[in-house]
Parts: sequence; structure tokens; C-alpha cells
Amino acid sequence: MRIGGLQKLTLLDYPGHVACTIFTHGCNFRCPFCHNSLLVNKPPEDLLPPEEVLDFLKGRRGILDGVAITGGEPLIQEDLSDFISRIKDMGYQVKLDTNGSFHEKLEQLIVSGLVDYVAMDVKNSPERYGETSGNHFIYQNVDRSIDLLLQGKIPYEFRTTAVRELHTPEDFRRIGARISGAQRYFIQCFKDSDNILRPGLSAPTQDQLKEFLAAAREHVPAAELRGV
Repeated sequence: MRIGGLQKLTLLDYPGHVACTIFTHGCNFRCPFCHNSLLVNKPPEDLLPPEEVLDFLKGRRGILDGVAITGGEPLIQEDLSDFISRIKDMGYQVKLDTNGSFHEKLEQLIVSGLVDYVAMDVKNSPERYGETSGNHFIYQNVDRSIDLLLQGKIPYEFRTTAVRELHTPEDFRRIGARISGAQRYFIQCFKDSDNILRPGLSAPTQDQLKEFLAAAREHVPAAELRGV
């Protein structure tokens, strides 16, 4: 496991749980708006030893009840299943954040009962996926992960980070059509920082966010704005 960081307490990353967040290192996407760019380029000597993180979790049993695993993209970690299994053995609930590009690995985790909640990013409408994810060859796998979660075998959410330069109401209309029937869909507003992968992007206005939400709700009535 390549672990780039640990947030020891969060009440936000795993809704309904007192949790910590583990940030895995590395990603197969290069989203220009990524706010975790350090996890893409972090030098290996800055990584946390997995046993150190597991020891921390052992000492927090009874205080924390959940672990959110995010990235980067956690599913590129070859030993993720074993790592999560050790976390589950301690009695923790596990939430996984993913870009959905490894649908077979995601299905294996779900079938084996190693994850309790999945939050999957839907970067944009299918036609603009390469532009928004920095990976022009991956949408078919993302599409399969969408289908997998829509089966409802595990609690999940879809989410999109809205960026003024990358999204239009029509994009959200098409996203909504693709995930129609979703349990939960959140539109999050882009926030600029010093760690953005490609500087020069900006947040939509409140009026634009409302337009995006209205477009998504044509197909996903439960869609909501988050963090705005």
C-alpha cells in the first residue's frame, strides 16, 4: 500500500460516522481541477508506512467507527483488498472513494463484503470525459462501474465537481440521464487552492450551480448541491 496521508478525524468524509480518512498515493487520471495533486506526484520517501496507519486504527477502536479510503485512486493499489480486510477485522465500516475506472476490482470488493459504502466520481458527460479526466481511453470502464452501483447491492453515491470552464447545464443533463435512478447524486463546487493540478480554473456562480442542479434533476430528482 502506498499511503500519502492520514486525516485522523473527520465528520464529513463518511456521512453518519466518526471516521478517519486514508489518502492513497497515485492515480490513473489527471483531472485538471484535482485538489489532491500532491497525491499524484508525492515523492515515495514521503509515504506513510501501512503498519503505522493500522496501528493508529487499532488504538482508535471505540472512538472511530469508520474509515474513508480515498486518493488518488485507491483501486490502483495491488494490495488494497488485504489492507481493507485488516481494517474490517478491527470492526470498522469502510467507505471507498473511486473514479470508477477499475470496475472488476470494485465488484470484487463489493461481492466480498470489504466495503460498506462507495462514493464514485462522475467527472462529466460521456462525450467530455477525456477532457475532464485527462484519460481519453477509460470511459467504458467507468460506464460499467455506474451500472454496477445502480444495481443497488451496496449503499453508494455519485458525485461531480462542477468547474466553470469544464461543465455546462447540458453536461449535467447527460450525466443525469446516464445515472437515472441513482440513490444519491451530489454536485460539488470546485474550490481553488495551491494544490490544483492545472491553475486557472474557476468555480461556477451560484446561479450556474442552480442551473446544473435543475438539469440533473430532470433525470435524478434526488440530486443535491453539496458544500455550497
